[in-house]
Amino acid sequence: MKNIKNIVFATLITFFAVSCKKQATTEVKEVATTKTEIAAENVETASFTIEGMTCEIGCAKTIEGKLSETEGVGEAKVDFESKIATVKFDKTKQTIESLTKTIEKVGGGDLYKVTKSEKSTNKA
Repeated sequence: MKNIKNIVFATLITFFAVSCKKQATTEVKEVATTKTEIAAENVETASFTIEGMTCEIGCAKTIEGKLSETEGVGEAKVDFESKIATVKFDKTKQTIESLTKTIEKVGGGDLYKVTKSEKSTNKA
């Protein structure tokens, strides 16, 4: 009788342990990255020196993503090692000042500071 109770108890424990497990679902999220087409005569490139970045994934990629989502930005790259963001943008939709504000607003506005910005003469 004691053995039957132990077997039933073990069976129930096993049943509950297996049935209560959350099924791991793998969800594939597709990230749509659209590059804004910019007329050749309106393309400008600028670089920004950014202070306050502490990591590549959390800081640099977040800033890069925010810039890429901004209207009129064709391409944005942030290099964590050199602390420089390079942005190709439509000069009819964005300015160096507006892009500086966009960078400095990331993370609530108190994490990152643009210490230097300059327009590149190379438009490509």
